[in-house]
Amino acid sequence: MDTERTKPLPGDFAIWIFIFAELMVFGVLFIAYAVTRSLHREEFAYYQQFLDRETGALNTLLLITSSYFVVKAVLAIKQDKVQQCVNGLGLALLCGCGFLVAKTLEFSDKFSAGIRLSTNTFYMFYLSLTFFHFMHVILGMVILAAILFKARAGAYNHREHTGVETGASYWHMVDLVWIILFPLVYIIR
Repeated sequence: MDTERTKPLPGDFAIWIFIFAELMVFGVLFIAYAVTRSLHREEFAYYQQFLDRETGALNTLLLITSSYFVVKAVLAIKQDKVQQCVNGLGLALLCGCGFLVAKTLEFSDKFSAGIRLSTNTFYMFYLSLTFFHFMHVILGMVILAAILFKARAGAYNHREHTGVETGASYWHMVDLVWIILFPLVYIIR
């Protein structure tokens, strides 16, 4: 008989339902992309070469780094190190801003070249998937900013840190989605 107590999921249970729903939506989009790519291999391979892989890699690095800072923030609040929690959240937000700037420049480059959702099937998927993710980054940053301000106001400590864990869980989902999206759209041919 297992006497070890199972550890609950971090954060509020409702966020896990939301995360599951979001992952299902992204999963369906990724499957649709993969199936369509398999039917239009040459078109996808041709247009994929015009994506900025360096910016995509930079964005991957920024999101992974931001998740590191979010982990540090969660660990800090569990030790009553409020300022370190605030600093970690602030650094994560800074990385998120870097992601948004880089992605905005990438979108701007495509739009100035006349690329739209209607350009072709590949760009329809590229713009839809990356913009949908972009909006999730913005929502994640709003959540992290709200947590930062609450932490700064003293709302969290080693006993009450569910809000920090909840926001961190959402942010990690955003990061995970990009880690799948980047190679799927930018790299795999």
